[in-house]
Formats: sequence, structure tokens, C-alpha cells
Amino acid sequence: MRKNKYLKYIPIPDAFVTQRTKEILYTNPTIVPQREEAKEITITIYDYSPEDLKEYHFSKIQDCYRFHRNGQISWINIDGLRKADVEAISTHYEIHSLLTEDILSINQRPKMDEVEGVLFCLLNMLFYNKDKNAVETEQVSIVLGKDFVISFQEDPKRDVFDSVRNRLRIHNSKIRQRTADYLCYSLLDMIVDNYFTVMEQLGEQIELLEEEVIRNSKRDSITKINELRKELIVLKRNIAPVRDLLNGIIRSESDLLDDRTTKYFNDVYDHIVQAYDMCENYRDIMVSMQDLYINNVNLRMNEVMKVMAIVTCLMAPATVVGGIFGMNFDKIPYLHNEYGFFIAMGIMLIIPLWMLAMFKRRGWF
Repeated sequence: MRKNKYLKYIPIPDAFVTQRTKEILYTNPTIVPQREEAKEITITIYDYSPEDLKEYHFSKIQDCYRFHRNGQISWINIDGLRKADVEAISTHYEIHSLLTEDILSINQRPKMDEVEGVLFCLLNMLFYNKDKNAVETEQVSIVLGKDFVISFQEDPKRDVFDSVRNRLRIHNSKIRQRTADYLCYSLLDMIVDNYFTVMEQLGEQIELLEEEVIRNSKRDSITKINELRKELIVLKRNIAPVRDLLNGIIRSESDLLDDRTTKYFNDVYDHIVQAYDMCENYRDIMVSMQDLYINNVNLRMNEVMKVMAIVTCLMAPATVVGGIFGMNFDKIPYLHNEYGFFIAMGIMLIIPLWMLAMFKRRGWF
């Protein structure tokens, strides 16, 4: 019998099948994803040497061919992915077909590969969307070859490489004096540094939510906690594999990597370890915040139950006295006494007041 045979008859709240949960968790690596091809691509090329820098902007992939083995270092940044264009430039720059498939993939795990004289890095840039309060990702592929670096991006409207571009335009900058592996390091360093920017923005949301939970827990506080925990899943999923990526570069014996550049990759590795530790700290805070919310709810419930118990105890004497004098016997003390009603009411009032004083003395409220 199938497990989900009768599940369709059980109403499940929307909170458990949110679209964000599907985006984060429902990924099947055995299914070949169909990428929507970009309508147009933007190609930016920085062809430079220590003495000279030339910047080009193209829209056709064939315009990149003349920069291969031209005696200078070239950074080719391609915004927008189309299968035919990626395959064409991969063929011209002798990039293996397996790497081409990784470039065109979707939701790929960050990784590093060395295939036939080419060093390949795939990872995600992270951005924080303040309107949706969500962490957004953009896959970036970086190919390091002999005197060239090719970067593939999905969205031409945003990236984190402006600092690298500005340093390239400075005549005596270190990036102009070094080889192509230093340029690859600079790109990876910018991506990792931007992780901290995203975590700072997410940390501000966590601090605001923590203050709300401590001061005045609301019904939607637990929903906000779950939403932030999902964003931390996105952070951890993208940050953790980058450690292995950088570790692979540091341990690599590729001729493309200069020994002088290894210390810079070690610095990026230290940053990504720190970013991972911060992500774990945020996760611990969210777990503690959820426990705090549950404790506040239980404490509030206990306060309500305590008040109800006190009220019940105070009403018990009146119930007993009223029950005794309400019995249907012919002879009841003070039944025909003109002050009987007032005596009974006095007993009903004096006993609860005495009980209230005793509760107060014992510190029960």
C-alpha cells in the first residue's frame, strides 16, 4: 500500500508547503535541469599587462577568440548563458566538455576541478533581498587557463566584481603586476567577502527578531523564526562547500598557480572558515530563540492556568456554602433566620479573603 494513498484526504496547512521550502529543499540532482537561455549576452574583456590595459565590450562570442594566446593576460566576463555560446568559447579555449556541462548546470554544488590544463571553480554569489527578506544566489563559473580567466554569470545586472575592475584600471596595482592566478584569487576573494555582507544583513534581522521574542512574543514570531532558519540553510549550503573548493586550490600542484599566490588563497580560506563559523553561530541563536519562544508561550500559559486555579479556589467556599444551604431538607440552620442570608454571604466573603491572604503570604502570585 502506498504511504501517500490517504494523504490527499488530510488537510495540510500552507505553512508546511511554502514555496520557499520547495526552492531550498526540493532539488533532484539525477534530473537534468533545463536552463532558460539568455536572450542576449554581454561580454566584457580586460586585456592587460603591467604597462597597458584595454577594456572591450562585445555582444558576440566570436569577438573573444583573438584574445587567446595574445601575449597578455585577459579576463573575459560573460553575463548571460546560452548553450551554443558556452560550447563555442569552450571549444576555442580548450575547455573540457564536462566543465561545459557544469557551467550550464543549475543548482550545482560549489566545487573545484582540474581538467586538461584548466582549473575550474564553480560557486554562488549571494545577495540579500530586503523586499522578500530572502537570500538569493547566482551561480558563477570561473575558468583559469594559461594567461586568461573566463567568468560566466547568469544575471548581468548585478555582481560583486566592481572592486576588481577598479583595481585593474590602476596602473601600478598589484593585480596588474601578477599573473592570471592572482586575478582568479581576486574574484574568489570578492565573492567570499560579500558573504559577510549578506550575513550582516541577515544578522540584523535576527537581532530584531530576538528582541521581539524577548520583549513581546507574537503569534507570527515562530513563523519569522522558521523563515530565518530557511535562509540560514541557504547560507550554509553555499558556504560550506567553498572550504573544500579553496582547500583543493591550495593543495593543487597545477602549473597555473604561482607559489607566491598560495598565501592569498590561504587568506580566502581563513575567511570562508570564519564565515562558516558565523553561520553556525547564527544557527545556534535561532535554535535558542525557538526554545525561548516556546518557553515564553509555556510561561504565559502557566500564568493563565495559575490565575484560573486561584479563581477556582476562591470560588470553592461560596460553592460549598451555597450547596449546603441549597439542599432540600425541612430543617436547615438559620433557614428562617432574618440574618441567615447575610451570615451565609459573610462566610462566602471572609473565607476567600482569608485564602487570598494565605496565597499572598506564600508567594503563589
